[in-house]
Amino acid sequence: MTDQGIAAQTFRLRTPLLSKGRSHTILASSKADTGAMNVAIKCYAEGGENEFHAHAKEDHTFVVLQGRARFYQPDRSVCELGRNEGILIPAGALYKFETASAEPLVLLRVGNAWQPVAGEAAAANSGRHDTQGAEFGAQATANKGSKGVPIPGAFYE
Repeated sequence: MTDQGIAAQTFRLRTPLLSKGRSHTILASSKADTGAMNVAIKCYAEGGENEFHAHAKEDHTFVVLQGRARFYQPDRSVCELGRNEGILIPAGALYKFETASAEPLVLLRVGNAWQPVAGEAAAANSGRHDTQGAEFGAQATANKGSKGVPIPGAFYE
């Protein structure tokens, strides 16, 4: 097998800490005939992904870098995770999560779908839907999304 111009991507785990709202930044992403992957860093001042939803076409994992998070699945026990702990969410599994600490929650998210790198519009290719099967955007009113307000000079790194 030859390289054929395929280049590795490097990234840095750094994001502004927030006083309000949330952020989601794609750090690296690839797609090929053999599959796809994206790496993102997320920050939540409060809340989380507040309503049950699933990604029909994307397995993904979250690793807590700072703070604590509570993950919920219907008919399952609550899973509370702290620093350097993670969870893998299979495609099709309903879940939601929330911040469980006073400090901002910072997560590393890795998924097996291509997403555009920071600054570009998100791709709707992971099949995100609500409990009734309807399309459900991350910024949907039902998901209680709000744009992040950075704390001046404060970063996770």
